[in-house]
Amino acid sequence: MTVHDHAFPRRLWRGRPEDPRWARPAFLALLLATLLLYLANLSASGYANSFYSAAVQAGSESWKAFFFGSLDAANAITVDKPPAALWPMALSVRLFGLHSWAILLPEVLMGVGTVAVVYAAVRRRFSPAAGLLAGAVLALTPVAALMFRFNNPDAMLALLMAVACYLVIRALEDGRTRWIVWAGAAIGFAFLAKTLQAFLILPPLALVYAVCAPVPVRRRVAQLAAGLGAIVVAGGWWVAVVELWPASSRPYIGGSQNDSFLELTFGYNGLGRLNGDETGSVGGGGAPDGGGGGGWGETGWDRMFGSVVGGQISWLIPAALILLVAGLVATRKAARTSVTRGAFLVWGGALLTTMLVFSYMQGIFHEYYTVALAPYIAPLVGMGAALLWERRDRTWAALTLTAAMTATAAWGYVLLNRSSGYQPWLKWLVLVGGLTAALGLLFAARLGRRIALGVAGLGLVTALAGPAAYTLTTLGEAHTGSIVTAGPAVTGGRGGGPGGGGGPGGGMPDGNGFPGRPGQGQQGQQGQGRPGQNLPGGMPGGGTPGDGNPQGETPDGRGGAGGMGGLLNGAGVSDEAKELLEDDAQAYTWVAAAVGAQNAASYQLSTGDPVMAIGGFNGTDPSPTLDEFKEYVANGEIHYFIAGGGGMGGASAGTSSQISTWVQETFAPVTVDGTTFYDLTKPKTES
Repeated sequence: MTVHDHAFPRRLWRGRPEDPRWARPAFLALLLATLLLYLANLSASGYANSFYSAAVQAGSESWKAFFFGSLDAANAITVDKPPAALWPMALSVRLFGLHSWAILLPEVLMGVGTVAVVYAAVRRRFSPAAGLLAGAVLALTPVAALMFRFNNPDAMLALLMAVACYLVIRALEDGRTRWIVWAGAAIGFAFLAKTLQAFLILPPLALVYAVCAPVPVRRRVAQLAAGLGAIVVAGGWWVAVVELWPASSRPYIGGSQNDSFLELTFGYNGLGRLNGDETGSVGGGGAPDGGGGGGWGETGWDRMFGSVVGGQISWLIPAALILLVAGLVATRKAARTSVTRGAFLVWGGALLTTMLVFSYMQGIFHEYYTVALAPYIAPLVGMGAALLWERRDRTWAALTLTAAMTATAAWGYVLLNRSSGYQPWLKWLVLVGGLTAALGLLFAARLGRRIALGVAGLGLVTALAGPAAYTLTTLGEAHTGSIVTAGPAVTGGRGGGPGGGGGPGGGMPDGNGFPGRPGQGQQGQQGQGRPGQNLPGGMPGGGTPGDGNPQGETPDGRGGAGGMGGLLNGAGVSDEAKELLEDDAQAYTWVAAAVGAQNAASYQLSTGDPVMAIGGFNGTDPSPTLDEFKEYVANGEIHYFIAGGGGMGGASAGTSSQISTWVQETFAPVTVDGTTFYDLTKPKTES
């Protein structure tokens, strides 16, 4: 073996020559710890959100379903998002088969990748210690631990947003066009994961580069134009193909009312999220009394600090904002092209812009959306703490460190106090330990090195104790269905603490699991009152589709629709029902049809055969029409119709209702283990 052969493993372990010897091993240890943490108990969530798992299963069997993001391999209708987030999971299932690990492992790897990107971004301009702090903050954020182990599109979105910010900072260093182009490509591809949410950080990133880039103005404008072109190409190629593809030979675009991805993007998934006017959704965003917010919670500047949202993400937001201001003050006299200031502006701008939109959007909103904030909070904490620690001999820096630590301790106490009975000693540890560390930081410059490092260590432990505890609780529980939250139950949150049930804001989601109107909440785990933790004792049919209960059956094994009539969670599929559908399944394009995607997904995942989701997720999409459904039946393409399922009512729900009525009037029912099926090959006159 040559010297060159030894160079790579040595470089991998040693890292950059200018780094301390401990830096690279510590970084690798951080990634390994994050990987092992997120892999723990992974299979407990089973198929997680069966809506997306069904699309993954379809994409693993049909390349056409893979490309379009179809809910079934026979390509009746798509999910209500573009398909990029499904692609890694579908490829994994193609390789390893359909099971929980194959679906969720790509999400875990995206989480580890996001931690690596945040570390790399912070280490370049500050120090390895700052990078490690930022990476640890991200890994231990409760909502990150939730969504990097779940199969919604948010994991890919968070990764690509972190990559985009990192690339813009690289561009601020040397002014090379390639970094801006690659940043644009990352944002464009993120559009294919979760549409317009990917564009929330565009204004601050473009503005920071336009002002701070180390190249002439004309070149900056040209580079930003090239970045915009990259966004259009990376995100637009798929849209162009879908819009130009004949509608008759592709699946219906789920979530739209006229089979158009553009209408889905700018309506249901676009402006409707801001103003609450979403045709085909589960309801508008206006409050019944005309006040702010509505069915998805009150809007306002403090929304991110509310009862449930606060425990998901806000533990270190006060500190991040304080440290952001401190970073800008510290670099106020720096040159226009200061990369240090530029880094604060990039991460801070992304955080503030996204927080502002989340806080005031009138449309459907759910707590897990806030995972998008985690990759912005973590760098601000790492960078700001490192910058002030280096200047701790200056009064203003010591006071700011003390203020950040005090805010973290006080807010941590408030958040922990919202969880009645949850580790009651922890809130006092966080408060007392944090305030002690804050006092020590005030005099850190006068203390000996060892004592000062001890004070910093105490501050780090107490700052992360609360989110770490919430994260460990999250890892120890199964998370299934459409509505999921991290951490323990909280007083005043959805589900209302002990006793469960739907409080204000609880209710019926769309394909992303966004709750609907007040008073229509889902009962979660008994005594927990948290939506999305559908363990035995929750909604009928909720179940936990883990390895021992892969179909999400209810405790007595009976089938039937999940929460809110199959809208929140899939149905429990009994062995008898599965046997019924699998009989002569190869003779049909769809072994069954059901109203609502979650209901259909459960039977599809159980049998492995295509099941048509009438009306898409909410049962409100006008697909198929009654005439189209009758034609499918006449051609012998659908075997059974499954009674029950989702269906929200509204402008388009008439299609689902018409089909259900026609089936009930025309075909003979058969009840199998509590669930009614209609054999579409046996009209009543022949029974």
